[in-house]
Amino acid sequence: MIKKILVANRGEIAVRIIRTCGDMGIGTAAVYSEADRGALHVRMADEAYFIGPAPSRESYLVIGKIIDVAKKSKAEAIHPGYGFLAENAAFAKACEDAGIIFIGPSSDSIELMGSKIEARRAVARYGVESVPGTLDPIASDEEARKIASSVGYPIMLKASGGGGGKGLRLVEAESDLGSALRTTRSEALAAFGDDTIYIEKFVEQPHHVEIQILADRHGNAVYLGERDCTIQRRHQKVVEECPSPIIDPDLRQRMGEAALKVVKAANYTNAGTVEFLVDRRRNFYFLEMNTRLQVEHPVTEMVTGLDLVRLQIMVANGETLPIRQEDVTLRGSAVECRIYAEDPENNFYPAPGKIVRLRTPSGPGVRDDSGVYEGWTVPIDYDPMISKLVTWGATRTEAIDRMRRALREYHIEGIKSNVSFFLEILKDPDFLNGEFDIGFISKWREKRSDPPADEQAMKDLAAIAGLIFDSTRIAPVSQSASQPESLWKLDGRRRGLRQQ
Repeated sequence: MIKKILVANRGEIAVRIIRTCGDMGIGTAAVYSEADRGALHVRMADEAYFIGPAPSRESYLVIGKIIDVAKKSKAEAIHPGYGFLAENAAFAKACEDAGIIFIGPSSDSIELMGSKIEARRAVARYGVESVPGTLDPIASDEEARKIASSVGYPIMLKASGGGGGKGLRLVEAESDLGSALRTTRSEALAAFGDDTIYIEKFVEQPHHVEIQILADRHGNAVYLGERDCTIQRRHQKVVEECPSPIIDPDLRQRMGEAALKVVKAANYTNAGTVEFLVDRRRNFYFLEMNTRLQVEHPVTEMVTGLDLVRLQIMVANGETLPIRQEDVTLRGSAVECRIYAEDPENNFYPAPGKIVRLRTPSGPGVRDDSGVYEGWTVPIDYDPMISKLVTWGATRTEAIDRMRRALREYHIEGIKSNVSFFLEILKDPDFLNGEFDIGFISKWREKRSDPPADEQAMKDLAAIAGLIFDSTRIAPVSQSASQPESLWKLDGRRRGLRQQ
């Protein structure tokens, strides 16, 4: 068994990996930038190594520095977590060349699935249907117009090397196509160093559903159910759940078998996620494969009872998968909310800063994967995630009820967070009924712009109470001090303050 692992990441995912290593008796080495000297993952690892200034391009993204630390610390393997170098084929290749175990798929698999065009071609050979569109790059604007007309508007322009919600654009009419092509190519070149783009038909009102897979080096592979990641803002997932409220056992099996065909197409080993769009008629289309551990993997762990990081390490160590497909059972339901340091009232603008006070929820069925602590300053240099709050219940309703309770217990002072945003989302009738699609948050914000009737009534009541209070505040001091203050006025003042 591997004796020491270098965790090439930071924040909650680094802490998450370090904990499983501790469970398995594996030593850990962490890396940290100038901004992360006091970070939780640095405190929890057995060893920690400084790798440079705060900008990730000068620290966490420098392949040479990570490889040097692995050699210096005598780590036999590197776990990349997610983000940073996790889906970088050159990094996986550097590990292979240095004789260090990369806990993830081969560099060839990462490279194949990293190109959206090559991935679409590869899965097509195994009979997996992608979103209708092109299998080749767009060579010219004129070609783009012809393809768009044949596919039919609206369409999506996508960067071949895209991901994380970058390098994609919705085009609703031909008049918008020219400017959209220029913008998408420019964004793709800036973000991925490659301006290759392709066209997909825009699937209206879809669900974003992904299948978790695991594969070893001995030809065994399983799928571990699905995650519904439809609730997104700016193409970033914020609420995930397992199982999906729209997937029945038959559809789950068909999507799982399609995901295993993608595993074969990519000659894939270790953990990965195959993403699909599911339309209103429950047709599903391959979207892409994430060749790493997914942010939202805890909801799968809560429902299957499996530790995905442990299984990743076992597979990387050359072991056979300890489970077969018939052993996989989904028990109950789990929901995850990504708690961010951001201001939901200001278009989710990041709100990093010092956490003055922190009280996290706990109790039955509650899991909080965090990378922070009270007194820690959430740095401006990275993704401002505070933690991933996950709840489990015997039913979807119980999991959601438990999440609302956990969110009410979540107490953060010193910085803004999106806890209140989730409390509102989780009481929306459409969400509760599973009647939502990828545009849910935009529609919810439009509905929210008109305050509910009872909320407006409360504001009116507070205003009246305020007037009454103002009209009596000129009373002689001796009189006001000698008579008990009206409970009505006190209540009105409290309500008025809450509305400010």
